[in-house]
Amino acid sequence: MTYSPTPADQSMSLSQNKTHWPLALRLLLTPGLGARGARQLWNRWGSLAAIWTQAEALLAQELGQELAAAIHIDPPDWAAHCERTQAWLAQAGQGVSHAVWTWDDAAFPQDLMALPDAPLMLFARGQLHRPLGPAVAVVGSRNPTHQGRENARAFAHSLCAGGYTVVSGMAMGIDAAAHQGAMQVMETAYCPTIAVVGTGLDLVYPRQHVGLSQDIAACGWVISELPLGSLAKAHHFPQRNRLIAGLSQGVLVVEAALQSGSLITAQQALDQGKEVFAIPGSIHSALSRGCHALLRQGAKLVENIQDIAEEMPPISGLALKPLKPSLPAVLQDPHAFAVWQALGDEAQTLDVLVMQSHLPVAQVLALLQLMQNQACVSITAAGTYQRVHQSSIN
Repeated sequence: MTYSPTPADQSMSLSQNKTHWPLALRLLLTPGLGARGARQLWNRWGSLAAIWTQAEALLAQELGQELAAAIHIDPPDWAAHCERTQAWLAQAGQGVSHAVWTWDDAAFPQDLMALPDAPLMLFARGQLHRPLGPAVAVVGSRNPTHQGRENARAFAHSLCAGGYTVVSGMAMGIDAAAHQGAMQVMETAYCPTIAVVGTGLDLVYPRQHVGLSQDIAACGWVISELPLGSLAKAHHFPQRNRLIAGLSQGVLVVEAALQSGSLITAQQALDQGKEVFAIPGSIHSALSRGCHALLRQGAKLVENIQDIAEEMPPISGLALKPLKPSLPAVLQDPHAFAVWQALGDEAQTLDVLVMQSHLPVAQVLALLQLMQNQACVSITAAGTYQRVHQSSIN
């Protein structure tokens, strides 16, 4: 079988042609083949290019006659996808690179090749010259508590400062906070953060994260295995989660309900022999139950950054260091500190805070508002007040 290039393929530069991404795209679009079938062919003949030199009879020996015949037929939308991809590659600029990586490319992350269903191709955008460091995924709820967001940000910051790449899915909530925490590290030898997304890279989901996507591309990587133009669909996200686990040496779950995509990521990490970490929480919070379930299954309980450092491979010359934020200014007021002490470690009602601080209701409310403004107190869904432990990872 010989490969017949499309007009878009013929116009590619020599350097782009070496990647053979049109071949990978054609296999990806072949009905019924899938990544596992393509991997079987790649394992047999050693490269994508070599697959196209094989007779149909040889392909049939590997996959059966029906699939071998399907590979010989150009998918109806293949040419259009090639043209769209070529146009997207040409749009790179202003310090942001675009690339398509296949199994034949040195740039393809080798950790993903350990997956039995490794993605046939990866679309990548960002600072692609920056190497991927040893990676830890930070994942969790799309609707976390304020404390959960702070924990995700702080742990990601410390991981990145310690030389790790932080991987997440650019979803609302914990994912976004993890990316933001990693990007706050000013200097790092590696790519600070990678967003693995569940759409084509010419789209952004959720739409509220257009700015976040641009920020990540300005310092790290945004990647997807989905062809350009792929919309956000429910089955894309569990599929995406296996790549988050596959890229990482460990997965930290910050907050998660029992029915959570984060638990899928954690299970995939366990299946891949990776470390899984979970932050415990209140027994009264639905967002703690997923983490507690993981802990019962053998995940490591995490209270501080050292708990992660003990299980991760050391990085020469670097160490995971706790983030030590300064005490918010409002807590330097003795009355505010009295309310803070009255909060303790569990959520409290306004009546309890008034009684224990010995302050008038109006003053306690005003102090609580100031503490909310400085992100050291949050209101729960039940209308009670709880601390935001800004130094909780120390």
